[in-house]
Amino acid sequence: MRREDMADLAAFAIVVEERNFTRAATKLGLSQSALSQIVKRLEERLGVALIARTTRSVAPTPAGERLWQTLAPMLRDLDQSLAALGEFRDKPSGTIRITSVEHAAKTILLPAVATLIADYPDIDVEIVTTYELSDVVAEGFDAGVRLGEHVSKDMVAVRMGPDIPMAIIAAPGYLSQRPVPSTPHDLAGHRGINLRLPTPGTVNAWRLGHGGREIRVRVDGPLILNTIELILDAALAGLGLAYLPLAQVDEHLRQGRLVEVLGEWTPPLPGYHLYYASRRQTSPAFRLLLNAVRYRV
Repeated sequence: MRREDMADLAAFAIVVEERNFTRAATKLGLSQSALSQIVKRLEERLGVALIARTTRSVAPTPAGERLWQTLAPMLRDLDQSLAALGEFRDKPSGTIRITSVEHAAKTILLPAVATLIADYPDIDVEIVTTYELSDVVAEGFDAGVRLGEHVSKDMVAVRMGPDIPMAIIAAPGYLSQRPVPSTPHDLAGHRGINLRLPTPGTVNAWRLGHGGREIRVRVDGPLILNTIELILDAALAGLGLAYLPLAQVDEHLRQGRLVEVLGEWTPPLPGYHLYYASRRQTSPAFRLLLNAVRYRV
């Protein structure tokens, strides 16, 4: 393969990743017209259209998608191999991309990363928060953070924290208007403030249990939100019951702004784990991250 072919393929890959010529050109340090010419030249050389362009979007054609699926893992492996050369430098360096749920990012990941980048200024970290169970390899992440039970068996998993105490809470004003629930069955008469999951039409079920028996409960309500910070705000405003990590509401409980119900029915969730592909080459920077987030009893 000619050197220019490799450069053109890498440029094409960035266009597909960004789904935008302007952002891709900025990332590559090129003008938009120059990048467009590179893709056009590659298409002419291969004899197929690779990118479908409209006034509003850029997306790979079926041929472009097939090429991207072949290129993406090769380019990631190359990036990892180059990053691994940092072992021969005096200071660990490189960029680490992590996908995480919001609560884990705020309570565990960000504090650990803050210390890491302060101690190693040549390391960059990108954290993307989502509740979607991401394929870290296909989506170009170095690692992901999820509850232990949601980690695929073919991944290496490192526990980041203990199990997570949960609580069902509401504002005193809300509970003054309705009977306080004493069993999960009583939740049918209440309004739930629910967390939207990425799958269309799906909200997070509340995990309850007692005496070794576990059930999943969905509490209907007029309000569905996609961050737990907003759910907490809505609960404080008296808009319904919410199912949240106890640590997030503990101060409000102590101050009387919220009240916990069904405490004996609310077991902890499995702790967060950082997971990554077992075949991944771990760079010095990534190994430092693993050490920073690893849970120690």
